[in-house]
Amino acid sequence: MKSLLAAITLIALVLTQTRAFADLPEPKAGPQNPNMEAGRKAIDAKDYKAAVGHLTKAVQELPNEADAHNMLGYSYRKTGNFDKSMEHYQRALKIDANHRSAHEYLGELYLDLNQMANAEKQLAALKKACPMLGRCEEYDDLKQAIDNHKAKK
Repeated sequence: MKSLLAAITLIALVLTQTRAFADLPEPKAGPQNPNMEAGRKAIDAKDYKAAVGHLTKAVQELPNEADAHNMLGYSYRKTGNFDKSMEHYQRALKIDANHRSAHEYLGELYLDLNQMANAEKQLAALKKACPMLGRCEEYDDLKQAIDNHKAKK
């Protein structure tokens, strides 16, 4: 009986939390930094060299913007510049320790560097950072990348 009560309590807590997240207002769209927008468009077009140029300017203009550092790290990783990629992912995480995309992409960088233990540390960080019982798209994506990497060996 106690386990049934505990299960019902847990389900109620999850449902309450789900409703709380659903009630949050959408972020207000404000003026965007033109270099971040250009960088985002270049990433969408898979023109990572152009993205690096735009996003380098964006982080100069917005040095404490975690998203700018994360996107620059991603673009550097896609061009094969892993040192600069690492630098910007770490900067994004210094600004926002729970930046889910930075954890995911840093984990993928560690996979590129064959550092499985470090990739798994990023997965553990995502489990803490994700709002719904440790599950979110970033967690699922990194978990899949880790599983794929292990299957190749």
